[in-house]
Amino acid sequence: MLQEASLYGFVRTIFIIVLVYYAIKILTRLFAPYLMRYMSKKMQQKFEGQFGQQQQRQEPKHKEGETVIDKIPNRNASSNSKVGEYIDYEDVD
Repeated sequence: MLQEASLYGFVRTIFIIVLVYYAIKILTRLFAPYLMRYMSKKMQQKFEGQFGQQQQRQEPKHKEGETVIDKIPNRNASSNSKVGEYIDYEDVD
């Protein structure tokens, strides 16, 4: 059974597409403020959490005026004397 496209079916399809487009447009305008408010609250909570973690890390672990050494140098480091020969040179004009 072969079906043919009719003008009525084409117009009906275009009408449904336009109707759905405008329905989405209207719903977006209604719900966009709520969605933006929700997203901004979530972002604010995320930034506050990150700021709180950063503040906890920056607390001083030593008293003011105390000398703190973060890294102790390695005592086993030896210089390599077989680096090469140094040649002193002068520029010739």
